[in-house]
Amino acid sequence: MQHRPQLQPEQRHPHHPWLTRRALVAGSAALAAWPMLPAAAALPGIPLALDAPDDLQPAGHLVSEKYDGVRALWDGRQLRFRSGLPVAVPDSFLRGLPPVPLDGELWLGRGRFEALSGLVRRQSPGDQDWRGLHYMVFDMPWAEGGFAARDALLQALLRQHANPAVVAVAQSTVPDRAALLQRLDAVVQAGGEGLVLRRADALYAVGRSAAMLKLKPWHDAEAVVLAQVPGQGRHAGRMGALQVRNDRGQVFHIGTGFSDAQRAAPPATGQRITYAYRGLTESGLPRFASYLRERPAGL
Repeated sequence: MQHRPQLQPEQRHPHHPWLTRRALVAGSAALAAWPMLPAAAALPGIPLALDAPDDLQPAGHLVSEKYDGVRALWDGRQLRFRSGLPVAVPDSFLRGLPPVPLDGELWLGRGRFEALSGLVRRQSPGDQDWRGLHYMVFDMPWAEGGFAARDALLQALLRQHANPAVVAVAQSTVPDRAALLQRLDAVVQAGGEGLVLRRADALYAVGRSAAMLKLKPWHDAEAVVLAQVPGQGRHAGRMGALQVRNDRGQVFHIGTGFSDAQRAAPPATGQRITYAYRGLTESGLPRFASYLRERPAGL
């Protein structure tokens, strides 16, 4: 079992008793003594978002943009994918990060996931390759207190450990559902994916829960490719649809969302993909399922 540094009561930060005020201001041995994340083989799960209900009210939540990036955990020494595998990162990219665990997304910009995916999988990246990429940090694993308290600490820490490539994600409150939908529309119109709502009092906990919700004009989920269905008509001679099985065990076909190049060289059997859909049919299947992208192995 890992233990936080033991500090005298008068030294403790009011919301985070494991961190002294002096450490918050200048960084210190108290930060260095914070336990690292376990080895990759024992890497714990991470918080994952549920789809927001149709009647969601934003009271009690902090709201941020949902970044279409690659999830990454900083363990104080190394950056890792959610799988636990290390990310090959130029030293300059993470220079100045505090020696405490952080949770966030590697992000290259709105609508640039495919370019990002290829970049972060390179084994020998150069500084020039990573120019324009940001680590959008939104939480601190294992820190005490609710999300609002952890966010306040995160904002202060990254101000003290300034690095233009590492950004504390902006969080804010929204007064009511009408304002929430207006903000969603603004983000989507600007090319963003949607919003994330985190319950302000929620502890950092792994797995999917109502403490973290994603709000988008469509839903997305993952599935495994079971087979390629031959095309007909103008798609004759290439893939017409994918037969897939989602994480609920449902088997169905996805026939839209593919480019001509993707139909000519479709995802292989066993490949994990992400698809978009708009609600469920009466039988519970995804409605208007449309292909989004492959989920690269190890990410």
